[in-house]
This record gives sequence, C-alpha cells and structure tokens, in this order.
Amino acid sequence: MTLPSMTLPITFDDIAAAARRLAPVAHRTPTLRSRTADSRTGASVFFKCENLQRIGAFKFRGAYNALSQFNETQRRAGAVAFSSGNHAQAVALSARLLGMPATIVMPSDAPAIKIAATRGYGAEVVLYDRRLEDREAIGARLARERGMTLIPPYDHAHVMAGQGTAALELIEDVAAMGEGPLDALLVCVGGGGLISGCAVAARHMTPACRVIGVEPQAGNDVQQSMALGRIVDIPLPETIADGAQTLHCGELTFAVMRECVDEVVTVTDPQLVATMKFFAERMKLVVEPTGCLAAAALLEGVCRLEGRRVGVIVSGGNIDLARYAALLTSPSGA
Repeated sequence: MTLPSMTLPITFDDIAAAARRLAPVAHRTPTLRSRTADSRTGASVFFKCENLQRIGAFKFRGAYNALSQFNETQRRAGAVAFSSGNHAQAVALSARLLGMPATIVMPSDAPAIKIAATRGYGAEVVLYDRRLEDREAIGARLARERGMTLIPPYDHAHVMAGQGTAALELIEDVAAMGEGPLDALLVCVGGGGLISGCAVAARHMTPACRVIGVEPQAGNDVQQSMALGRIVDIPLPETIADGAQTLHCGELTFAVMRECVDEVVTVTDPQLVATMKFFAERMKLVVEPTGCLAAAALLEGVCRLEGRRVGVIVSGGNIDLARYAALLTSPSGA
C-alpha cells in the first residue's frame, strides 16, 4: 500500500490542523485496554473510546472542524445538515458553541434520544420518512431557501479531516504506552468519513498499519464498491446499526478508501449485540450497535489478528435505554 497521494481530498496536514482547532473544545477520549479482549483475540487491543466524546460520538470532531471554518456570512446564516442522529447532534452542538443557527434533517424513526438531544442543543429538527423521501434533496432545498451552508455527514473534506483526529490521538496514545506501532486499525464504515480521515492519519503516522473497514452485513455497499471499483447504491439496509444505514458512500470518501483502506469486512446484528454485551460486562461501557462494528469484527473472529497490535475505534454510545436493555436481554441477539 502506498502513501496517500497529494491529489486526495485530504492530507495529514489537514488532520493536524483539525487537531489544533479541536484541542480547546473536544475531549481527548481515552484509549483503553482489556485483558479479556487480548485473551479472546490473541492480539494486543487498544480501544479508542469515542462513545465518551462530546455528544457521545466521534461526529463532534468533523462537525466542529467544518463549522469553525465558516466565514462571517456563513456564520450569520448558519448550518443545515442531514443525519440519522450523531452528526445531527454534532452539528447542533458545534453551532451552539460557535453562536450560529442550525437546522437538522432527521429520519422520523431515528432513536428518540438522538432527536431529543439535537433539539436540546438548540437546533431546529425537520423530520422525514427515510423510506419515501431523499434527505440529501431536503437538505439542499433548505440550504438554498434559507441561505445556509450544507454540511453533509461524511462527504466533506473538513468533516473527514476532523474525524481523522481520532486515529491521530489513538496512534499517539499507543506510542506513549511504549507498545510500538499499530499493525492494524479497525474502523466502522457508514458513509466513509471516519475511516477516510483515520486511514490518511494511519498511512502518515504508521505506514505499515493495515486499515480495515467494518460494515453491517445487511448494508455492505462500501465492500461492494471497493470490489467493483465504483460507488454502489443499495436499498435501505435492515440492521440495528442505525448509524451505518447509508445507501452509498461519498465521492470524496470513496477516493480515499480506494487508495488507503486495505479491506472491508462485515458483521451480523447478533455479533453486534454480543459485542455490546462485552463492552457492558467487561469494560463497563455503553456502546451503540454502530459503535460496536469495528470491535465485533475482532472479538467475533471475523478478523484474525493474533500476535498483532490492533487499534479499534469505538465510534459512539447513543442508544435509547429501553432499546439498549431489550437488545442486551434478547436471547436471539437482535
């Protein structure tokens, strides 16, 4: 695998600049270890716990990095975004911190906790039916009518660079532990914003590190796209990983993934539930299904990385408590 090309949408310098912008406002989330995880996998596992980030997910990094670069005209008009939940909260909080209005387009079946939190941060929420309506078209229309700036959840260079700071911190943390460079980095994949930023950071900081994306089995559009060399559209996937119910990846994210991501694998909903239980029982962490994607691939044996140093991005922890309890106590696992 070669180092990222200068023609890609983002560079490591963009990620380093994002880290400086985020330093005063974002949490430097912990990188945690688990002897149980090491024993089960035969690897040395390092969990980057973005479920403990502001708004409960990595999305704050990209949203704040994007909104903080608005000019004065853009700040006065504000931001509009479309999201199933975590990007919605991230844009809402970032807008509040930066003193600008925000309008968020969310699916009506998004977790209630995510809709409530988005409104709680002061944003206007516009609901839509994700099975009948096009969120991108709604967002574009609102931006046009209101003069607002549209910030998509993943296919935006500033968003991608912000998300990459999670891997930058993880790699720095592992080095500070004296453990040596990562051999592999596992990252969840929805639209590709997180893995794009993380892959560019990894390629610069640890060039030999293997970058592996993880999707829900029911929604493997990126896996198909990587195999075919073009962006593939799929129907709305039926999966408990609501943050990865994307129909396709972005043009910018796909350009990075094609060059910097080594492999994309999938996990099932029952494997996600088993991983949720692991985090709750062994690490005392609440992690949403989407946030478990990368860890599930390792803990459930989809990726066999014995003897390797493995970084895992735990991407988020926003889930309705009743839904969380139901999944953890379900005998079927989903």
